[in-house]
Amino acid sequence: MNRRNVLKSLSLLPLAGAVAAIPTEANAQKKSKKDPWTPKKQVIRKSNSGGNTNPTVATPANGAKPAPPAAILSGCIRSGHLLFLSGIGGWYAERRAEPGDIKVQIQSALTTMKEVLEDAGSSMANVLKVHMTVAEPNKNIALLNEGYRGFFPDPAPVRSYTGCGVDQMGRDGILVQVDCIAYVD
Repeated sequence: MNRRNVLKSLSLLPLAGAVAAIPTEANAQKKSKKDPWTPKKQVIRKSNSGGNTNPTVATPANGAKPAPPAAILSGCIRSGHLLFLSGIGGWYAERRAEPGDIKVQIQSALTTMKEVLEDAGSSMANVLKVHMTVAEPNKNIALLNEGYRGFFPDPAPVRSYTGCGVDQMGRDGILVQVDCIAYVD
């Protein structure tokens, strides 16, 4: 019997000393038929360049040529009522000419996250978990927290971060990358 069926067959104990229902072999065989629910994966938004979930801009602000679409990445996937957003960097040349400090970058990344979530039918209020990769966290976490404050209504989502060196962020200028798990009502 798989775990899901075992959990379905258990009942809460309404009174002290009561015994939980134990499935019989016949019930187990009925329940062991293929469960009709299967996770479905729907691409909500493709990632354009190097994980960028922003729409491609014809001419970036810094005059550089836009990167070709990176078809191997998805910017946002929906499975059931859950949304999984891929890493959103704190700086994209096509959005801003200068990278700015980490406070500017986290605000930019969270603004992009908000846009993607709203396009997918969700909101910042529905974010369950946020994970960030932060360059030089001992130096940047205080400013990051200043920029982060106010983006999520109470109760705020759970949050974690991983620290690394500036040279490990994948592209020069990026100080933070953020991803999240959210739900659609």
